[in-house]
Amino acid sequence: MIDFLKKNDNKILKKLRFKYKLIKKITLSVYVVNFIFQRIFRINANCDFQVHFTSRFINIEKMSFCYDITTLNSFASSGGCYIQANNGIKIGKNFLCAPGVKIISANHDYDNLMKSKKDDPIIIGDNVWIGAGAIILPGVRLGDNCIVGAGSVVTKSFSENSIIAGNPAKLIKKRSS
Repeated sequence: MIDFLKKNDNKILKKLRFKYKLIKKITLSVYVVNFIFQRIFRINANCDFQVHFTSRFINIEKMSFCYDITTLNSFASSGGCYIQANNGIKIGKNFLCAPGVKIISANHDYDNLMKSKKDDPIIIGDNVWIGAGAIILPGVRLGDNCIVGAGSVVTKSFSENSIIAGNPAKLIKKRSS
């Protein structure tokens, strides 16, 4: 029984330390405002992690990502984001997104506007940085270590170490490994 309590105490302490690190990164005031909007006003209430109060997450159950401090800090502090996972979204470790990022995994079906068109999920690799106001469209795959420039509209996939920008996004250069 005592071993069980010690194990659970360690888990609780780990969670508290992690929350403390997150609060330190996003500041207590942002944490409290996000908490009020999420838990009292029920905006993004289906998310079990902090989301900025001006961001919206749709179909979160079809989204998978690593619960690391960089990714959670991005979700908690980057306002005005819209993440819609109707066809699924997979995000790797150390994901960094700026305010106003849109990740849209499904379009409307042209024949019936009330339905979503089936498409491949969006897959975002490890250590990816998406600049402010960038839009990632359905079926896109971004390899590890990609950088997406601010305001870019990503309509096709890019391999690892790519720096992309523009509308539509084009390869600017490859990063050194």
